[in-house]
This record gives sequence, structure tokens and C-alpha cells, in this order.
Amino acid sequence: MDAVQQEATARARELQRSWYGEPLGALFRRLIDDLGLNQARLAAVLGLSAPMLSQLMSGQRAKIGNPAVVQRVQALQDLAGQVADGSVSAAEATDRMDEIKKTQGGSVLSNSGQTTTSSGAPTVKRVVREIQSLLRSVSAAGDIIDAADSLAPSHPELAEFLRVYGAGRTADAVAHYESHQN
Repeated sequence: MDAVQQEATARARELQRSWYGEPLGALFRRLIDDLGLNQARLAAVLGLSAPMLSQLMSGQRAKIGNPAVVQRVQALQDLAGQVADGSVSAAEATDRMDEIKKTQGGSVLSNSGQTTTSSGAPTVKRVVREIQSLLRSVSAAGDIIDAADSLAPSHPELAEFLRVYGAGRTADAVAHYESHQN
């Protein structure tokens, strides 16, 4: 790989970090490990071709262009967490992955079963990820930061919201969300 390709790959991974919270290679490898998948199965569940998944993982491509695929990634992340905490068995996870594969995306704040608490309310993390996904589907992180900088003098709270949810890490956005409830 020459210097130009290395620079482009590093830039793509940095964009992925700002859009998705981490480079997609790391995110996808974790899903593969946590859910017992291979790359071909992950690509199939997400609705991506195997070459596209490979390009996203390697940093040859930066962005997932289809919002439904982004929602499937988030659903798989939620599922991996449920498998890790023991609330979903391996067999149930396989069934859930088949359900996730069939989803076409939809309302950003939809209340499907795997995104809610036992009381039926969406989890804080899910709400935060949906807000992040929506913002990031509208504009690139750099543009969101530019907009936040423009708003900061007259609307600092709105600028903070854009920075945290549009270009920040999910954990920081969850903390922001929780600090602004009641």
C-alpha cells in the first residue's frame, strides 16, 4: 500500500470513528466474534455484499450508504450485548439475526421488541443511537461540527447537542441524554 492509499485509509477510518463511534473494521470484527459469525454471514445479515463489507472493514470505503444497513448494525450491536449479558441464548440470537436480516429500516424511533425495556420503553442507549444515526445520515460529522461552531455563540446548548450526538461517542451521548432528563 502506497502513502496515498495509507492516508486515504486512515482518513476513512477517522471518518468512521466520527460517524459510528469506532472504525467499522473493529466494530464488525467484534460483532463477528460476539455473535459467532463469519464475514459472509455478517454481510448477508446486514444486506451488504461481501466485497462491500470487506471495503468498509479495511477502510477502502468510509460510509455505509444505506440507512437500513446502519439500523441493522445497531440492532446487531444490541443483540451482541444481550448475548453477552445472557438475556438471549445462541439459538435465540440466530433467530433474531434472521429477523434483523429481513428488516428494511423504518421509523427512526421505532419501538421494536429488541429496542425496549421490559416496561416497553425504548432503552436510553437505543434512543441515543437512533438520534446519532439520524444526524449522521443527514450530514457528515465534519459538517455537523461546522454547524455547531456556527451556532455556539448564540445557541450554545444546541451546538453542544450537535457535537455530542452528531460527532461524539455513544457513551458520551448517553451521559448527555441522562443528564438532561428531569
